[in-house]
Amino acid sequence: MNIIERAKAPTPKFFKSLIIIGLDLLSVSGSLMSSPIILSAAVVTVAGYVAFAGGVLSAIS
Repeated sequence: MNIIERAKAPTPKFFKSLIIIGLDLLSVSGSLMSSPIILSAAVVTVAGYVAFAGGVLSAIS
């Protein structure tokens, strides 16, 4: 299978689920970071790391 055939092929189910998980992580962390209440620095830091992980997970898949 060459690159053009792979690009035209449908995305496998495993990678579709990884994309969905990554987007879910991004949405949860985005809502935590933009919440109107004051959260602790640890929660905001963890939300930043989760946003990064979700972005990487969605981009790789």
